[in-house]
Amino acid sequence: MLKFDDQQINTDLKDLREKEEEELVQIAAKRKEMAYVDLRDTIISTDALALVDEEDARESRVAGFKLTGQELFLGVASPENTQTRALVRGLTDAGYNISQYLVSMRSLKKAWGRYNDLKLTSASSRSFVDISDAALQDISEKVSIIDDVKALFAEITDSEDSQKTSRLMEVVMGGAISLGVSDVHIEPQNEHTRLRYRLDGILEDAATIDHKTYRSLANRVKILAGMKLNVVNNAQDGRFTIEYHDTEIEIRVSNTPGPYGEGIVMRILDPSNINVGLDDLGIEPVLLARLKEEVAKPNGLVLNTGPTGSGKTTTLYSLIKYIYTPEIKVLTIENPIEYHLDGIHQTQTDHSKDYDFAAGLRAAMRQDPDVILVGEIRDHETALAAMQAAQTGHLVLSTLHTNSAAGALPRLLDLKINYATLAQSISVAVAQRLVRKLTDAKRKVRPTKDQERILRGVLRHAEMNGKDLSRFDVSSDMDMWIYEPVPSEKSASGYKGRIGIFEAIFANDAIKDLLANKPTDRQVKKLAQDQNILTLSEDAVVKILHGVTSYNEAMRVIDISEDYVPAKEERKKQQEENSKKQEKPHIVAQEKKEPEDTRYDIAQLEAALPITMVRKEEGKAERDPQEKKTQPKKQDNDPAYEISLLTDYLHMLEDHQRENPNVSIEGKIHDIEQRLARILADNKPHEIFIQKDNEQSLNNEINVLMQELRNIKKHQSLKPTESAERSLQKIRQRIEMLKK
Repeated sequence: MLKFDDQQINTDLKDLREKEEEELVQIAAKRKEMAYVDLRDTIISTDALALVDEEDARESRVAGFKLTGQELFLGVASPENTQTRALVRGLTDAGYNISQYLVSMRSLKKAWGRYNDLKLTSASSRSFVDISDAALQDISEKVSIIDDVKALFAEITDSEDSQKTSRLMEVVMGGAISLGVSDVHIEPQNEHTRLRYRLDGILEDAATIDHKTYRSLANRVKILAGMKLNVVNNAQDGRFTIEYHDTEIEIRVSNTPGPYGEGIVMRILDPSNINVGLDDLGIEPVLLARLKEEVAKPNGLVLNTGPTGSGKTTTLYSLIKYIYTPEIKVLTIENPIEYHLDGIHQTQTDHSKDYDFAAGLRAAMRQDPDVILVGEIRDHETALAAMQAAQTGHLVLSTLHTNSAAGALPRLLDLKINYATLAQSISVAVAQRLVRKLTDAKRKVRPTKDQERILRGVLRHAEMNGKDLSRFDVSSDMDMWIYEPVPSEKSASGYKGRIGIFEAIFANDAIKDLLANKPTDRQVKKLAQDQNILTLSEDAVVKILHGVTSYNEAMRVIDISEDYVPAKEERKKQQEENSKKQEKPHIVAQEKKEPEDTRYDIAQLEAALPITMVRKEEGKAERDPQEKKTQPKKQDNDPAYEISLLTDYLHMLEDHQRENPNVSIEGKIHDIEQRLARILADNKPHEIFIQKDNEQSLNNEINVLMQELRNIKKHQSLKPTESAERSLQKIRQRIEMLKK
């Protein structure tokens, strides 16, 4: 009796169907006059496969299977498919010559299975194929200034080179690396596209590109960075790596949609850029010696503050390299890891997996580290974890976004860190900026009258606070010269490279005692003056007078006049003018008395707030009962009482903005401004506020206060949905400092 093998029959039927499918595809290929290939029997090149993202390949039903130079052999199931045609067009625009082969779906699925091999590879080799080390070195030999890039770009754009896109990409990256560029910007506009380099912190035009060339470059960048070619209306991020002189340079890519195309920014992370010794950062010797002492200690918290792009990470890396030895374990938690450091364990946060800075810190504590670098402190959890690590025998270094070293301490208190915890952990807060350095071609000139007045005033500030300026060979009464940039063959701008300007506040006993009172940054700064450390303004002035940078460059980065102290003659002249006028301080807000019905009414303003914010009794608002004890009794025409109501109302507005950050309070700020102007017009300032060094000093404080109110009002009018909580807090604290 004949027995049937069901399994064998099913196998035979499957083979027959597959054979029929391949035969049908072969017939279709002849009709379409296309080449045919069976990818099941073909060696798949991972370089070719990697040129197309897996998701794009599956959506477009294609697979690259061979890559020879710029010749890409592409298997396609439906050549007339809209997505397929768009993908092929993108690859062509990117400079690849496409040879299409008709394939079956079974054939494609076999090729797609090879994407798993790519996932096991740490970095795609396509980066090294498309931008070769030899090509980059050749470009770097031809580029010494940005005009060289423009010339090379024009030469290649006008040529008939079949590999034009590849050569342009080599010029873009080779020129950027040769010049030490930090970012490359490709910005499509109405009539053309701008290629710009960020050189020494300043964006400079490198080339003007037509739209066809832009599309080719944009697609080439997206392919290299592993981004989707067919996605143009959503932002994407990617990365690729360039090998140059046996060094791997990572390129972080970001693109965003725009009306004329995708804007692309490439951040160049060249490891050679952080090979700056601690002694070469621009830190003045006294501060440098003290910083070295702090990081040599086994525990404590070292904070570096400043805006994005001010060199904070480079400084922290330099501190770590200074203290690193094989006997200690250093662990970093970053987002992203910008530079890879030998001998140091680095980890990157991943919010999709709930691995943030706070979680990273908790995990780091189980790794038995000696030194921990936290990329940024931005919330209570991270701040608290950093403090706890610093208190348990670890040296912690991190960054914080504040404008000054003094601002770091109030900022941490704002993050709900207990003042005692902060006092026990903080070692030093540093602030820094980066300024461009003048080349040797600089010109020595006399400062203008205004420049000299400010320069001498800043030095006078340092001298009045007992700082030893003799170590810098400068003084407020010196014969004063400054330096200006001179364009040269080496630098069209007259600047080359950047250097830091620094300030720092060390947590001594006086500073720690002050924390219990929740001080403002101004109070912290004032108390720290006797530490003999230059402020940012003072450090900038020293570097200006020594010809390290120019006056205009320093002013571009910071407001030098922040620490300006007028000369005796200026103060005497101002006092004489004030005594002659015998009038109230100048208030820019309306000085003309308004009709009674437009006067500030605290009850009306409080009523405009949500009912949960205040408690009404007999038509008047009350604060918490315990706070009421410190409230002065109301007296007729008592300015102190009105000022207290004003600060109470500011406090309630802060709470309101915290809970309702998207609600504009421009009108309420206007009312506060007018009410304060009215109080000052009806009373003598010294009867309301603590008398400062002199009458003019008090008047200056009041004018600054009024200007800050106007700034908040203007900001609210421009950005009504942006919370003003922090600005209101600063205003309130300034008034409370002045109150008697």
